[in-house]
Amino acid sequence: MDLLFIFPLILVICAAAAAGYFARQAIAKKRAGTIEKNIAGKLAKAKIEAQKLQDEAQAKAQKMMEDSRQEVSRRQKEIAKTEMLILKRESNLEQRVASFEAEEKGLREKVQKLKSLKENLEELHRQAMESLERIARLNKEDARKELMEILEKDYAKDLLEKTRRLESEGIEGFKRRAREILAQAIQKFALSQAQEMTTSVVSLPSDDIKGRIIGKEGRNIRTLERLTGVEIIVDETPETVVISGFDPTRRQIAKIALEKLIQDSRIQPARIEETVKIAEEEIAAKIKEAGEQACYDTNVLGLNPRLVQLLGRLKYRTSYGQNALLHSIEVAHLSAAIAAEIGANVKTARKAGLFHDIGKSVDQQIEGTHVEIGVKILEKFNIEPEVVAAMRSHHEDFPYESVEGMIVQAADQISGARPGARKDTVENYLKRLGELEAIAKGFEGVEKAWALSAGREIRVFVRPKEIDDWQAQKLAKEIAGRIEEELRYPGEIKVNVIRETRVTEFAK
Repeated sequence: MDLLFIFPLILVICAAAAAGYFARQAIAKKRAGTIEKNIAGKLAKAKIEAQKLQDEAQAKAQKMMEDSRQEVSRRQKEIAKTEMLILKRESNLEQRVASFEAEEKGLREKVQKLKSLKENLEELHRQAMESLERIARLNKEDARKELMEILEKDYAKDLLEKTRRLESEGIEGFKRRAREILAQAIQKFALSQAQEMTTSVVSLPSDDIKGRIIGKEGRNIRTLERLTGVEIIVDETPETVVISGFDPTRRQIAKIALEKLIQDSRIQPARIEETVKIAEEEIAAKIKEAGEQACYDTNVLGLNPRLVQLLGRLKYRTSYGQNALLHSIEVAHLSAAIAAEIGANVKTARKAGLFHDIGKSVDQQIEGTHVEIGVKILEKFNIEPEVVAAMRSHHEDFPYESVEGMIVQAADQISGARPGARKDTVENYLKRLGELEAIAKGFEGVEKAWALSAGREIRVFVRPKEIDDWQAQKLAKEIAGRIEEELRYPGEIKVNVIRETRVTEFAK
C-alpha cells in the first residue's frame, strides 16, 4: 500500500517539476525580449544625445577658433604698430647719436684750441715775468714782499685806526648786551651768601660738664673723636666746646651727638657709640631731605633716589667757605635765566647747572677731579648726554660742545664771584698776582707790568723803540690769550698795554 501511494506521488512531483521548468523557460524568454527592447531604446536615445553633444562641441570649437583668429590678428596689428614705433625711435636715436658725435667732435676741437691758447698765455706770462724780473732785478717773491711792506707802511695807521674802531664798536656792543643778560639773570635770583668755617661751637649748660665730656683719662673724648673723625677742643673758654674738622658732615654728626649726650647726661663710651649712630641716621635723613628740596626748588624732577642722595651730600660740602649745595642751586637758576634770555635750552642748562659740582659729594673717597667724577656719576645714572657735555666744560677741562656749557661756566663764575661768597688766603691771592705779572713780563719788549684792582686788571708798559702801535695791539691779544690758557680766575681780567713816546729838545 505504501509503494502504491508513493509511486503516483513521485509521478505527480516529476510532472509538476517539468511543468514548472517549461513555465520558467517561457517567462525567461519573454523577459529577455523585453530587456533587449529596453536596451535598444536606450542605445538609440544615447546616440541621439551623443550626436547632440558632438554638434554643440563642434559649434563651440568653431567659435573658439574664430575668436583665436581675431585675437591673433589683433595682436599682429599691435606688434606691427610697435615695430613701427621702435623703428622710428631707432631712427631718431641714430640721428641724435650722429648729432652728439658731431658736437663732441666740435667740442674736442674747441678744447684743443683752448689748451693751445692757455699754453701760449702761460708762455707769454712767463716771458713777461722774466722780463720784469730782469728789468727790476727782483724775483716774484721778493717783489711781492717789498710791495706788501710798502703797503703796510703806507696804510698801517689807517688800518690800525679802522681795526681799533671796528673792535671797539663790536666789543662795546657785545659787552653791553652781555651786561644786560647777566644783570637780568642775577636780578631774577640772588641767594644769601654766608661763609662756613671749619669749626663748630657747642654751648654747655655749665663748665662742670667739661670733665664728663673728657672722661676718665680722656676715654670719652677719645671715643667721640675716633667715631666722628673730628677734633674736640676743650679749653678755658667758659661754657663752650669747639669741634674742629675740615669735613662738615663729620662736624655736624659730632655736634648732634655731643648735644644729645649733654642732654642725656650719660656720657660713657657705649652711650657715645649709640648716640653717634643716631646722629649719623639723622644726618642721612637731612641729606636726603636737602637733595629732594634742591630738586624741587630747581624743578628738576624724576631723578634716581641715589642721585638725589648724592646731591644732598653737597649740603655739608664747602668750596672756599661757600656752601656747595646752595652754590649748585644758584648756578642752576642763573643758567636757566641766561639760557632763556639768549634762546638756549633752558632745561639742559638748569640741569647741568644743578649737577655741575656733583663730583664734590664723593671727591674725598674717589680719585680724580670733581669734574671727572661728576661725569662718571651722571653717566652711571643715565643722565642726558647733552647735560653731561654742558656740565663737564664749566672749568674748561673739556672743550665746549654747546652753548649751554658756556652758560653753565658763566653762571658758576657769577655765583663764585659774588661779594662775600668765597674766601681766599692772602698767600693764594699774592701768588695769583705774581703769576699774572710774570706772564706779562715774559714777552719781549715789555719793560714793566703791574697787577691792579685785586687782579682784575694788568697794566703792561712796553719799550716804544721796540714795540710800535700795531705790535702793541697784537701784544695785548697775546698776553690775554696766555692768561686764559695758564691761569684760573673768576670773571675777567683787563689787559692794558701802554706805549709812551717822549721827545725832549732844548732851546739854546
